[in-house]
Amino acid sequence: MKMNILILGSGGREHAITWKLAQSSRPLRLFVAPGNPGTAAAAVNLPVDPLDFQGVRAAILENSIGMVIVGPEAPLAEGIADFIENDPALIGVSVIGPRKAGAMLEGSKDFAKGFMMRHGIPTAAYGTFTADSVEEAISFMRGLTPPWVLKADGLAAGKGVLIIDDFDMAVSELRAMLGGRFGSAGSKVVIEEYLRGIEMSAFVITDGISYRILPEAKDYKRIGEGDTGNNTGGMGAVSPVPFATPGFLAKVEEQVIRPTVEGLRAEGIDYRGFIFFGLMNVNGDPYVIEYNARLGDPETEVILPRIESDLYDLLEGVASRDLAVRSIAISPETAVTVMIVSGGYPDRYSKGFAIEGTDKVTRSILFHAGTAAKEGRLVTSGGRVIAVTSMGESIDEALAKSYTAAELISFEGMNFRRDIGFDLKKYTV
Repeated sequence: MKMNILILGSGGREHAITWKLAQSSRPLRLFVAPGNPGTAAAAVNLPVDPLDFQGVRAAILENSIGMVIVGPEAPLAEGIADFIENDPALIGVSVIGPRKAGAMLEGSKDFAKGFMMRHGIPTAAYGTFTADSVEEAISFMRGLTPPWVLKADGLAAGKGVLIIDDFDMAVSELRAMLGGRFGSAGSKVVIEEYLRGIEMSAFVITDGISYRILPEAKDYKRIGEGDTGNNTGGMGAVSPVPFATPGFLAKVEEQVIRPTVEGLRAEGIDYRGFIFFGLMNVNGDPYVIEYNARLGDPETEVILPRIESDLYDLLEGVASRDLAVRSIAISPETAVTVMIVSGGYPDRYSKGFAIEGTDKVTRSILFHAGTAAKEGRLVTSGGRVIAVTSMGESIDEALAKSYTAAELISFEGMNFRRDIGFDLKKYTV
């Protein structure tokens, strides 16, 4: 019997999930809401906003959906899993993504830090403050070594984290955040000790009891080469991560992954889905910077191509709560993603430019992120436009393929970083 699956989201992450599921040996029919021109090649796109829960409900019923995969964080934080699982008309529909209580790992920085403290998970020292405790916050900041890390407690579209070297500026930004700069997301601000090291991300899928570790990755957030300029949603990614040795990854599992999954269960949080661990490698020890309650983007575009086993088998294991008997096979090859973005991104940029050359790319995978179809042509519709992913026996080989492919694509104002993986070369010699 064919399983009908609905994937919620419209970016490169959702295209990568669709692409991977389309390779399943199982009889699947895929739907994506709202999707993009890339997902349309392997699935049926539905004009439904993932935050329109009644619209999602109607799509599930109309298309006999048996499984819903939630891509972005906002529907999870708003309780889409609770909504589906509590609706009598949707009994039997599996949701890959945590309920609202589990999504608090990402939805509240204060909750996440408290959770880590309760379960002995290594993280930076911190304090949480409100508009009523500004003076206490300033006093706390005086006791930290600069730079100062300020985080809006709630979801702020990836813009709620500030790292500031100047104390007076940090105080000014703190007051602005607590004064409403990020709306309700900044009603509480977490101030953290700054950790010095190199970042990477780890990922697991869990059925709430057991888990399977997915490939790790390192992404590149800054718009400029050499990691300069403003933060973006991600300009590229690499997997595997050369400095993530077997010894380091063993520490990640023992000190971070296992206590997180066990801690959720101990607190009565029924967590079924993906967990993203934003980590800092500090002198060979892992510290958690943040949790995400879903897969990252653009990391998804490099970790899924490295999974050789059937992704649906893992998802079925989550739904059936027998993930412990499911296996995962991971390619030893390197995957890299180079993100092609609109001119002016991450600040102001224009949309609607015709995209040329995608048909010339043959040795790389193109995951659509901010694209749309207009009068039979592919056009830009967002800041991050296309993720170019390639596989190779080394970072250099994979990067060469992605950069060759990127040069074949063109649209007005197109930009991409030409130094993805630059900081990892010293670990591969």
